[in-house]
Amino acid sequence: MAGLFKREKYLGKIRSFFHDDDIIKVITGVRRCGKSCLMETIADELRSSGVSKENIIYIDLDKRGYRKIKEPDQLETLIDSMATADGLKYLFIDEIQNVEGFEELLNGYRRDGNYSIFITGSNSYLLSGELVTKLTGRYLEFELFPLSFDEYEEMKQFYGKAVNSNPQAELTGFILEGGFPRTVLMDDIDSKRTYVSGVIKEIFEKDIRRRVKIKDVAAFEAVRNYIVNNFGAVTSINSLHEALRKNGLLIGRETVTKYIQILLDAKILYECPRFDMKSKRSLSGEKKYYLADLSFFFAMNTDNQINFGPALENIVYVYARSLGYSVSVGRIGKLECDFIVRDNDMNYAYLQVAYTILLSKDTEDREYRPLEMIRDNYNKYVLTTDYLLQKRNGIRHVNLMDFICHDQRF
Repeated sequence: MAGLFKREKYLGKIRSFFHDDDIIKVITGVRRCGKSCLMETIADELRSSGVSKENIIYIDLDKRGYRKIKEPDQLETLIDSMATADGLKYLFIDEIQNVEGFEELLNGYRRDGNYSIFITGSNSYLLSGELVTKLTGRYLEFELFPLSFDEYEEMKQFYGKAVNSNPQAELTGFILEGGFPRTVLMDDIDSKRTYVSGVIKEIFEKDIRRRVKIKDVAAFEAVRNYIVNNFGAVTSINSLHEALRKNGLLIGRETVTKYIQILLDAKILYECPRFDMKSKRSLSGEKKYYLADLSFFFAMNTDNQINFGPALENIVYVYARSLGYSVSVGRIGKLECDFIVRDNDMNYAYLQVAYTILLSKDTEDREYRPLEMIRDNYNKYVLTTDYLLQKRNGIRHVNLMDFICHDQRF
């Protein structure tokens, strides 16, 4: 094995905080997306930079020997027994939610100074009210996603896995296989699907069932399956409620809303709000939902039929979020812009995503018209799998695979 694959786009966000002892670094993301490996990579970088191994305290609370640690006092005793070095210590704790009431303990170490603290854990718990209320202003969240298409390519090369010379075939493979890091090391699609199915069960058992009371599991799974099977489609609570009612499931709108929030908290889904370009207001009610990883869809369905429209949107959505952009859907009159992305400097870009625009003039017009109606001077893109590219009214037509694999920003 070649060691740990470095996920540079995330390391680059965290590096400037490596040595800060006044801010707790919280790494979040769906289960098995690579949070523990990212934390191990940070520890490796610290050692390589000259930090003594005695100053690095790494505790995985899911590991044998640490599983009985459930109380803050037990964790405090363990940390103190390992904190034998002088100077700044780097404290890494994986699966911190295993210790009830960990917030006050970590805040104590933060207040004492001399501890740079990094934690990961179950998202449905880490992002709950306890963390927000007890550590507000004292922590930073770094959100990790499964591999984006560029990382998928890089990781395959890093571990010596075959990369198809045809970029479109590689893209199709990525859509079907998904981006969970562990699956890159597997050689057949059945093993990858079995692994992802196991992740889905693990999320339900560990991140949902232990934290939230779900009286009607069948109804919850119906809501989950509907959203997963209709990712990328405009969805409202009313339309979802009505679809379930037609299928004989009589559950209230409040329950539907609760179930969707549970899926968002577990980071199975991401919510993409809609924004009206004329009124400059968010549109309430209708939203789009994208998957943390496309493998969720294929692990829960029996065929390999790809609907490239929402699949490509999902890929672009995850890529934009992995670079730190805020993402929404834009409405311009009766037309829709697939994505409005905004960076931390409040720069915008407008994106249309399609498999191809070369089939007909109508197809080309459908993708360009929403962007042509936007009157500001921010960048506008049409992203497709085409290699024959064109220009129209200052709008950039780019190949989606090349754009992402060259780690370009919008």
